[in-house]
Amino acid sequence: MDYRIIPPQELPEAEIRLPLSKSMSNRAMIINYLCGQPDALLHRADCDDANVLASALADPTAAETDIDGAGTAMRFLTALYAATPDREVVLTGNERMRHRPIGPLVESLRALGAQIDYLGQEGYPPLKISGRKLCGGTIDIDASMSSQFVSALLMVAPTFNGGLTVNLMAESGSMPYIDLTLSMMRKAGIEAERSNLTITVAEGTFRNPIPEIEPDWSAAAFWYEIEAVSSGFITLLGLTPESAQGDASLPEIFSSLCVTTEFTPDYSNEGPAAELTASPDISPRFVRDLSQNPDLAPAIAVTCSLIGIPFRLSGLATLRLKECDRLGSLQTELKRIGVPTEIIGDDTLEWLGNRIPIAGLPEFRTYGDHRMAMALAPVAIYIPGIKICDAEVVTKSYPRFWDDLKSAGFKLVDGNISYEELFSEEQ
Repeated sequence: MDYRIIPPQELPEAEIRLPLSKSMSNRAMIINYLCGQPDALLHRADCDDANVLASALADPTAAETDIDGAGTAMRFLTALYAATPDREVVLTGNERMRHRPIGPLVESLRALGAQIDYLGQEGYPPLKISGRKLCGGTIDIDASMSSQFVSALLMVAPTFNGGLTVNLMAESGSMPYIDLTLSMMRKAGIEAERSNLTITVAEGTFRNPIPEIEPDWSAAAFWYEIEAVSSGFITLLGLTPESAQGDASLPEIFSSLCVTTEFTPDYSNEGPAAELTASPDISPRFVRDLSQNPDLAPAIAVTCSLIGIPFRLSGLATLRLKECDRLGSLQTELKRIGVPTEIIGDDTLEWLGNRIPIAGLPEFRTYGDHRMAMALAPVAIYIPGIKICDAEVVTKSYPRFWDDLKSAGFKLVDGNISYEELFSEEQ
């Protein structure tokens, strides 16, 4: 499914009810499963990643679990299956998943007594897991590839004999996601604390299942992007500044990218909301270490490119290991709008503000990556008629994105319609 996108004739104006947090939903499902109350979650994210995990948890005797492209499910289920006595299962995924590393998590679980075998390339799925009661103790782990390795261990750690102490070998990217995991575990009745790079989890029993999930701050990034490049009026229902989600830093980040956020405790009797409006405040150059918020990089890079702010985004090494090589893919797609970037080392994307001619109307690849599709869609505000290829990839985290975009005044048409046909119809 390919779409051509035409921007609103007027300034975008919309009230958007964001999807529920995928990150919180996945953690809540694991915690509630360990509570013995897997159905306690009243509402969860309705997206590919969460649906895959829910299906796996609903079939505790399956001999094989295929999680397709759901990286979170791969990591969380690896730890859960390994710590479940008598669970015999093959855990596999799609072709891309077979190239996403899982070695640090597997080696940590093996050190605690887990029996896990690689069925293909060493360090990568698929895995054959024979579950058993695991020993507690102290482990050192390299979480530079993914904070989910740590979160996966932490959530099953209360079942270990004596609990677990985790020493992070270095500052983990996406540390807020580790803190989110610990916060949710504490709410469920587990003693779990972090002091700098040391995390301790006491042996215990999850007692309090998690019934509610917040809206997804990560999904809000694309609406902040739309506001920054359009100066419209966007209200995001359900968002509060007190969220434990790491990407709740969006208001601060976009305060220097032309967006003001006003939180309303009860917006039109709908509950809390974040109202986004245009701001005259703009940075002459945007420099940011995104190691704690790497998923925001596509929205920020496209925003800066469109409004003409040179940028240097660092801390992006983990983007190489996402649904695609998101760092390289961003560089390729930004060239289509005349923005030549440089990748410095393995973790920094920089644009000096210069532009190059573009060959024609951009037709953007999405690389099977939901965030690439959503980050590139607002380019239509500056270049009407762009094409987003394989637009259905948004179902991974935000299935309603295209419908929400239409509610804000955008027009989506079949991507096979030529540019000339499109605008002759517009006339």
